[in-house]
Parts: sequence; C-alpha cells; structure tokens
Amino acid sequence: MQRLLELAHARSNTARLRRLGAVEADAGGYPLYVLLHAGWLISLALFVPAETQPDWLLIGLFALLQLGRIWVIVSLGRYWTTRIITLPDAPLMQTGPFRYLRHPNYLLVAAEIAVLPLAFGAVAVAATFSALNLALLARRIRIEERVLAPRRAA
Repeated sequence: MQRLLELAHARSNTARLRRLGAVEADAGGYPLYVLLHAGWLISLALFVPAETQPDWLLIGLFALLQLGRIWVIVSLGRYWTTRIITLPDAPLMQTGPFRYLRHPNYLLVAAEIAVLPLAFGAVAVAATFSALNLALLARRIRIEERVLAPRRAA
C-alpha cells in the first residue's frame, strides 16, 4: 500500500514538474526499475511461506529504513519522483539526508531489498534482487550524475 501511495505522489510531482519544463532522462530505462521492484515483491509472496516467523530485529531495521525513505521524500517535497527528472533552474537539495549523501534514497532502497527478504529467511531473494538492483543503480546513478552535473557546477 505504501508503495502505491508513493507512486501516486511521484506521478503527481512528475506531471507538475513537466508542466514547469522539467526534462526526463532515461525514460526508456524506467520500466526496468518497475520490473525489478514488482519482481522483488512478487518473489517475496512466492518464496516466503505464509507461516514463516520473521526475524523481528530485521523487521525493526526495515521499519527504520522506511522512516529514512519518508525523510527523503519529505526533504525532496515537490521534487520527489521515481524517475530521473530535472528542472534546470531548481536548486539542488542540500537539506535532510542530502546534507550527508548524494543519493540517500538509493542506499535506503538497496538496504530494503536485502533486509526484508532476510527477515523471512529468503536469502536467495535478497541476493538475487540485491545484485540486480546494484546493476540498475550503477546505471541510474551514472545517468543522474551526468544530468545534474551542470547544476552542481553552477
């Protein structure tokens, strides 16, 4: 449910940013991220037996990761999307977790992808989707850094 609410919020922000002249980079790659996240959630449903008792420490860690992602979303506010969208005249974020990291959301999502399956003993799901996510993130961060470079130099 949380992911669906986030997608609706991101879609609204994306539409507004486009009306303001924002440009999307790597629109063709976006379905890969959707496929990865959908596959991860489906794999959890398929490979974690319903009677599996969770590791509550890892569930607690997952909850903290959710709070971290909420911090990112709130910090980016009207600029938060799930796509690589840039509004050339908008300032780069220097508040919230962006004071400490360039890409805090990617770190948090990478941790989520590993932690939630591990909380249910699904080591193969954690390893497989972590590796796939790492490959996609390497690509995405390169693209995002290239797109943001002119604004960093300003």
